[in-house]
Amino acid sequence: MNATENANTLEQQVLTLGAQARVASAAMAKASASAKNQALRALAQWLRESVDSLQIANAHDLDRARAAGLAEPMVDRLKLTPKVIETCAQGCEQLAAMPELIGDIQGLKQQPSGIRVGQMRVPLGVFGMIFESRPNVTIEAASLSIKSGNACILRGGSEAIETNKALATLVQKALSQAGLPEHAVQLVPTTDRAAVGHLITMPQFVDVIIPRGGKSLIERISREAKVPVIKHLDGNCHTYVDDPCDLDLAVKVTDNAKTQKYSPCNASESLLVARGVAAAFLPRIGAVFASKGVEVRCDTESQAILSKVPGLNCVLATEQDWFMEYLAPIMSVKLVADVDEAIAHINHYSSHHTDAILTNHHVHAQRFLREVDSSSVMVNTSTRFADGFEYGLGAEIGISTDKFHARGPVGLEGLTSLKWVVLGQGEVRG
Repeated sequence: MNATENANTLEQQVLTLGAQARVASAAMAKASASAKNQALRALAQWLRESVDSLQIANAHDLDRARAAGLAEPMVDRLKLTPKVIETCAQGCEQLAAMPELIGDIQGLKQQPSGIRVGQMRVPLGVFGMIFESRPNVTIEAASLSIKSGNACILRGGSEAIETNKALATLVQKALSQAGLPEHAVQLVPTTDRAAVGHLITMPQFVDVIIPRGGKSLIERISREAKVPVIKHLDGNCHTYVDDPCDLDLAVKVTDNAKTQKYSPCNASESLLVARGVAAAFLPRIGAVFASKGVEVRCDTESQAILSKVPGLNCVLATEQDWFMEYLAPIMSVKLVADVDEAIAHINHYSSHHTDAILTNHHVHAQRFLREVDSSSVMVNTSTRFADGFEYGLGAEIGISTDKFHARGPVGLEGLTSLKWVVLGQGEVRG
């Protein structure tokens, strides 16, 4: 088969997935809550009963990744351990226990004409999910899709193809067991990158694309997609230590926001400190960073203080550092005059993901909440809480820094839309 025939065959495969998803989405939109919850509970059971077979499939991916020279932290993200499988199963059960959203009518109000007007919660239809590395995302996306009455097409990273195929098979078994269409959740079965190009350019079948991965992947999809995209490009999150603040709280929270885990998009990458507390705060957080091997990239004022901390790697920041998402033990540090300068800096340099203020000043806290233009804004807590599970959403399919259609952690509600409903008793417009 020549290259043209290969390309045509691949395009047809993806178009077939799209057509099947569109048909399945109609069935899912009218599926009963009990059927969807049955599918989720069945999926939890299948996951627990399939630990051995899933780990065999996962071992093939891990062996191939190591042979290809994939860095060990990336290999670690591929692992589907019994603990991860149990977490996925519990997530399915938690979703099954959550209230039904679809069909709920809210805000019903009677108008002077006699009609009653409200809005009904409905599924989006078909979403395409493109993600890298972690195979547990397959279950997160599938379970959220089932609960929200959508159909989805999943395209996982090529490095996890065998694991994702095994997981997708379990999802389709659970759907069939509950009397729902197995095509409601489909996996793109090829590692050919060209499949992504087809998936993001078929608006006749796909209503929205959700990319979850590195900045280059998301930039490509945003550039080439012919359907709406729910995205965030990066997570340059800020922690601002205000004057006045509780210094013990500020040290504890800043440490957690940066070092609890370096790779997530909600880890703080930039530390802003009010000049009034800098002399008291910076040596303390600097000692913590020195003990954990965190490099700090400072403006000249903060460098003058932090360079005196024993063992701390302290270098002068460049302009680019204020924009950076490091995903590593590196943090930029800058002194600011007050909350006004902190807000202005954040709104200019941040990626509008998650930003926090640590303060004892109620008015400063309220201004920060109102004026910082980010998808999550926090007071006296760690940016690491910007997560669908931590927000009580049950699970998340990603975090959006867009302002439409969803913003922040995207859970069940973010996979739905609202349509207007009008109830009458024979009223006519005069």
